[in-house]
Amino acid sequence: MLSRLLFLFLVLLWLELFVKLHSVNGIGANWGSQASHRLPPEIVVRMLRENGIQKVKLFDADYDTLTALGRTGIEVIVGIPNDKLSSLASSTRAADRWVSENITHHLTNNNVSIRYVAVGNEPFLATYNGSFLQTTFPALRNVQQALTRAGLQNQVRVTVPLNADVYSTSTGLPSGGDFRSDIRDYMIQIVQFLSDNQSPFTVNIYPFISLYTDPNFPVEYAFFDGNASPVNDGGTNYLNMFDANHDTLVWTLQKNGFGNLPIIIGEIGWPTDGDRNANVQYAQRFNQGFMTHISGGRGTPMRPGPIDAYLFSLIDEDDKSIQPGNFERHWGVFTYDGQPKYSLNLGTSSSGSLIPARNVSYLERKWCIMRPNTRPDDAQVAASVSYACGLADCTSLGYLTSCSGLDGRENISYAFNSYYQRNNQLDEACRFNGLGTVTRADPTIGNCRFNVMITPYYGGAGKFSGFKQMNMALLFGLAVFYMTRS
Repeated sequence: MLSRLLFLFLVLLWLELFVKLHSVNGIGANWGSQASHRLPPEIVVRMLRENGIQKVKLFDADYDTLTALGRTGIEVIVGIPNDKLSSLASSTRAADRWVSENITHHLTNNNVSIRYVAVGNEPFLATYNGSFLQTTFPALRNVQQALTRAGLQNQVRVTVPLNADVYSTSTGLPSGGDFRSDIRDYMIQIVQFLSDNQSPFTVNIYPFISLYTDPNFPVEYAFFDGNASPVNDGGTNYLNMFDANHDTLVWTLQKNGFGNLPIIIGEIGWPTDGDRNANVQYAQRFNQGFMTHISGGRGTPMRPGPIDAYLFSLIDEDDKSIQPGNFERHWGVFTYDGQPKYSLNLGTSSSGSLIPARNVSYLERKWCIMRPNTRPDDAQVAASVSYACGLADCTSLGYLTSCSGLDGRENISYAFNSYYQRNNQLDEACRFNGLGTVTRADPTIGNCRFNVMITPYYGGAGKFSGFKQMNMALLFGLAVFYMTRS
C-alpha cells in the first residue's frame, strides 16, 4: 500500500514538474501600452488565456494590468522604463519603494505570478548615444538588492532586455561574436551580475530590421523555410538569421566566461504595415515559421534545447514613436481592437488559430471623410492633412503599405478619420475649416481599413481625468490650428 502511494506521489510530482517546465518554455507575448485607446486589461487577459499564452512581458508596472493578471497563473515580466533608471540608480530608497508598490503588493495581494523584473528596455541601443550607460547597472543592482531585502530574491529575478546590437561579429560568422567595443566594460559588469544572481540574459532579435536597414540583405535568410543560401561557420550551416544571431550571442558569452548563462528572447516578430516589407503575408510567414522552428525544442546549433521567447507584439500600438520607421505601430499579431490579423498556430490551443478578443466596445459606426464638394487641391487641404497626421496615425499611407492604393481624396479622408477616431468622434474633430464631414457609410477600400475606434479606457481613478485631458488637448490643438490659418 505504501509503495503504491509513493509511486502515485512520484507520478504526481513528475507531472507537476512537467507542467511547470512546459509553462516556462511556452511562447510568451509582449503586451505594450502605447496606444491612444487601450483594450481593458480584463479583456486582454481573457484573450491571452483563451489563446493559451502563459507568459507576458510588460514595459511598465501598470496597476490595472497587473491586477487583471492576478490569479491567472500567467507568468509576468514587469518592466521598468528607461526614464526611471536614473531615480532607481541614485536611491536605494526609491528602489525599495518601487519593489514594494509594484512587486510585493501584487504578489501578496493579487497573487500575480511575477517572475522577472526587466530593468530598462534596450538601454544600450546605439541610437540612444549612451544616454543610459551610467544608470543601467546601478539601477539593476539597486532593484536586485531591494528584492533581496523584501525576501523575494529566490522568487523574482532581474534582467535587462538588450537589443542585439550590443554584440557583433568581426568575421561575419557567429564564432566571431563579441560585445561591442564601446560598451564592452558595461556589458561584462552586467553579465557578471546576472550570472551571480542566477538571472538570464534577455535579447531582442529582429530579422525584419536587418531587411529594413540593408537593401542588400538576403530576404530568404530572414525566414525559416530553409530556402536561403547557407552560411557555413566551421562546418555548421546556418539557414536563417535568427539562429546565426542567437549563436553569435552564445559565442560572445562563451568567450567572456559565461557560456552557461540562460538566454531569453525578449522580443521577436514582424510588422504588418508601414513599409514595403511589413505586410500580413511576411508577418504570418515569419511568426509561423518561428513557432514551427522552436516547437520541437531543438534550439540552435550552439544552444540545443527549448527556447524561451516572447513574440513582439500582442496588439498594435498607435502611440508608439515612428522615429525608427512607420512600421513601429504595426507589430501586433492582433489589431488595436483584439482581432487576429492572420492565421497563426501558437501550438497552445485546440483551435490551432488565434482567438479574437470578446466583448469589445466600440464607438458609433461613423467616420469623418473629406466633404464631397471640396477639391483635393483646395489651399487648406495640405495643412489640414498635416495637422491630422501629426496628431493621429497615418502610417498606413505610404509606398507599398496597406493603403498605398488610395487616390488623393481617399488619402485625405483617411487622415481626417484617423484624427476623428483618435478624438472619440467629437464633432470638433471633423471640421477642418469646413473640409470634413461625418458619414455613416463605411469608407473602407479593399485592405485599407477605415477604423472605428474602441470605447476609451482610462482605468481606475484616472478615468474621468484622462477623458478630460484628451478633450482639453483636442480643444487646445484646434485653437492653435485655427489661429495659424486665420
